[in-house]
Amino acid sequence: MNNQNHFGNQASSQGDRPFSPAAAAPVAQRRLALQAMLASAGALSLGMPAISAAANALTPSASFPKGFLWGAATSSYQTEGNNTNSDIWVLENATPTLYADKSGDACNSFEMWEQDLDLVKAIGLNTYRFSLEWARIEPEQGHYSKAMLAHYRRMLAGCRSRNLTPILTFSHFSSPRWFAMAGGWTNPKAINCFAKFCEVAAKALAQDIGYAVTLNEPDIERVLHWQNLPDEVENTRKKMAASAARLVGASRFVASTGATAADVQAMLPIMLAAHQAGKSAIKTVRPDLPVGVSLSMSDDQSVGENSRRDEKRAHVYGAWLQLAKADDFIGVQNYDRTQLDSKGEMKPPVGAKLNDMGSEIWPASLGATARYAHEATGVPVLITENGIATADDRKRADYIPQALAGLKQVIDEGVPVLGYVHWSLLDNFEYIFGYRPHFGLATVDPETFARKPKPSATVLGNIAKRNAL
Repeated sequence: MNNQNHFGNQASSQGDRPFSPAAAAPVAQRRLALQAMLASAGALSLGMPAISAAANALTPSASFPKGFLWGAATSSYQTEGNNTNSDIWVLENATPTLYADKSGDACNSFEMWEQDLDLVKAIGLNTYRFSLEWARIEPEQGHYSKAMLAHYRRMLAGCRSRNLTPILTFSHFSSPRWFAMAGGWTNPKAINCFAKFCEVAAKALAQDIGYAVTLNEPDIERVLHWQNLPDEVENTRKKMAASAARLVGASRFVASTGATAADVQAMLPIMLAAHQAGKSAIKTVRPDLPVGVSLSMSDDQSVGENSRRDEKRAHVYGAWLQLAKADDFIGVQNYDRTQLDSKGEMKPPVGAKLNDMGSEIWPASLGATARYAHEATGVPVLITENGIATADDRKRADYIPQALAGLKQVIDEGVPVLGYVHWSLLDNFEYIFGYRPHFGLATVDPETFARKPKPSATVLGNIAKRNAL
């Protein structure tokens, strides 16, 4: 463990480490089993009045653009399991902590990634979004694991062999411990550190990537700023960060999901520059690879006089959307609408349908947010995440076609949308919320890690296979 509290200039690499693929059932056999489960799930969905009503209201000829990407997403930290060298692992084990659960084995996707790809294919999708775990690839600054790069190279090859377009995220929240010990995204040296990581990873992996995302939701802390979180949350964050620093023997520990208000202010210019540097590094390796950034974006709606909507947009998205004008696409991650009056964000309307996290279920938010993102940047939109937190899969199955109908409407209006990637493929670890929210198209048995598709997977898969509502 490198206990330095600044980013150094080490430049060495680990030697090759032999690997052998885990024994598994033949691909064809696994796919047949998954297809049988999906057929069963589809039969169940026929008994859902809400889904049937939604399906009858749709127009079968409402085709999406040719080559449209239909996918599901995961992230390494939330599914791989046992990412002990990551900054978030330290935060989970701090006292006090904001984390409801510890990630532990998660979905065991580090071992079961082939089953995940088979599931994506069996659902009927053509795209899979996943991420690199930076802490596995660069466990100590300047030391790059050839074995871990080979692991992710096999995943990309697995996508291609199944005719799945891989969307690869280079940093999905989690970072190496050494990075957080040096101040994380508050340290200006983070820019070159991230650029070097992107360069090394791109040299090993870029050939098979379909689309590259540099950073996942780098605006999320500013999103949270507008949610008027209780003072005790900020106080716990400070205590958690202090405890994490003690655990690793560092003077400070700054991680994306554990940053204090003061940290957040310092992060913006550094993360903006890191995106540019990371994109440049990737493009140097493969100039034709489409690269963008994914933002957390709500459908922000103005209510009454002196609404603070535009103030929020400028504070949360403004600099990122300006930067994205030079990118190949803008990644949009939308889950809800937010109404803002003169005081700021309002609570959901009385009687509104809510998801399991207390946010309003508002399918029309997806299309409206895609329209705004394109208007603000002028570049194509890629829906990198959209979904609903609910243990009642009937709500998810009803939500999906409604959200896609709104997205199709803005496409018809002329907004260039490259694809739709659902969050998430699996019920997985949701950071501070632990395993309580269920976003997945499939459940995961916590003991056997068996994946079981839900009826909503059939709903999305049928739309994807038709490429039409």
